[in-house]
Amino acid sequence: MKIIVLIKQVPDTDNVKLDTKTGTMIREGLGTIINPLDLNAIEEAKKISKIIPSEINVITMSPPAAEEAIKEAIAMGADKGYLVSDRKFAGSDSWATSMVLAETIKKTGNFDLILAGEKAIGGETGQVGPEVASMLDIPFSTYVTNISVKDNGVEVVRTVEDGYQNQFLPFPC
Repeated sequence: MKIIVLIKQVPDTDNVKLDTKTGTMIREGLGTIINPLDLNAIEEAKKISKIIPSEINVITMSPPAAEEAIKEAIAMGADKGYLVSDRKFAGSDSWATSMVLAETIKKTGNFDLILAGEKAIGGETGQVGPEVASMLDIPFSTYVTNISVKDNGVEVVRTVEDGYQNQFLPFPC
């Protein structure tokens, strides 16, 4: 099984300062970390790989400094890491980011499962995972709390407004 995990390097929010005039985060001088919700996706990929032998690949679209995030993900158990970086990507919205990630995924070859954190703590949109799935024309689910791998797909439990919902997603998903 080949699992792809989408990760993002984000500012370490323990020391965030805001510009009082613009109300935006001052990123200069802040350390960076892997988005905490993406760490959950890496951990889930590791759990799956203990049950079904899997190759775990992490992919990020970030500035070159995100090489540290790739190294950290590999230290956590990922097998390969892909950093897509170009100055032209600076300031990309979620659609542009999703397009670049989807094209990168296509170039890495066949895959079975893509995992992503719920959202990035920097943008809070939660759009990249679903947009990547849509661009790849594969089934997806959001707000997943449990994944069970089956022969031909995954059964997931997801949180919905009035409780939980069970879904089956055929591979690739």
